[in-house]
Amino acid sequence: MIRDATEHDLPAIRDIYNDAVLNTTAIWNEQKVDLANRLAWFNARQALGYPILVAVEHDEVTGYAAFGDWRPLEGFRYSVEHSVYVRNDQRGKGLGPRLMEALIERARACGKHVMVAAIESGNQASIRLHQRLGFIITGQMPRVGIKFGRWLDLTFMQLALNPGAEPPKE
Repeated sequence: MIRDATEHDLPAIRDIYNDAVLNTTAIWNEQKVDLANRLAWFNARQALGYPILVAVEHDEVTGYAAFGDWRPLEGFRYSVEHSVYVRNDQRGKGLGPRLMEALIERARACGKHVMVAAIESGNQASIRLHQRLGFIITGQMPRVGIKFGRWLDLTFMQLALNPGAEPPKE
């Protein structure tokens, strides 16, 4: 089941996030976060009217997805960047695509125009997932990050949420 996250889900979201921090290059942070950090993140998304979705099985959060503003400048207000993370023991079971599909629909419902993905270039599974969902590669940035003692490359992908739409009248 995929549903909107509640504050009750934050410990599980924190744990999934921290596992990605410690064990993957999906997040380029190197320090774990605490519950206060996730609560501030949750409240910031809520204040903007942005969703945080969770996948739940047997009352356990098995993954989550969210989006936020891509850049803080007003000219980018119709573009969002997303994150999707699945608990390490649940990967490969189709949760990522289901979370992404639900998140894409929510972004469309919010009137967003483009969804951006920033993916560590070695994460071919994530790149393929995004391509299956219609994202296209729009940029490559070699050696812009570092984690686990090595340089990381960044692949930008984007999905037009409402292709051909005219800009809103201001």
